Amino acid sequence: MPTPDANNFVRHTPSTIRAPFANYSHAVEVPQGARLLVCSGQLGVTLEDDIPEGAQAQTDLIFENIIEILKSADMDLQDIVRINAYVSGREHLPGYMKARDKYVSTPPPASTLMIVSGFASEKFVVEIEVLAAKIDAA
Repeated sequence: MPTPDANNFVRHTPSTIRAPFANYSHAVEVPQGARLLVCSGQLGVTLEDDIPEGAQAQTDLIFENIIEILKSADMDLQDIVRINAYVSGREHLPGYMKARDKYVSTPPPASTLMIVSGFASEKFVVEIEVLAAKIDAA
């Protein structure tokens, strides 16, 4: 049985199945009593409505925005237990992954990456939603 990490989450990557293809865990067990933060899909757009070009720049901005959302809930990147990411084409995978790996904690959260046909604006090439959990000190 895997042991809990510093946040009391248990990462499940059994040796009886194929190891993850990238920087993620197959599953993350959240203990009873943890607060959950369900984050809507975030797009790479600044406060001034600027949209950077390219998957890497958008992913960096998205994670910086997610950090701000996490801060508002007294959480940080270590509290992310699941990432759902969407890119609008295979050509955006390398930029997304390069940027994502700067923000993903060790051990990594559970994650799904999907290729979709597009977003509300053609300028967007990445969207990311996260689920975070935290046990507050007693």
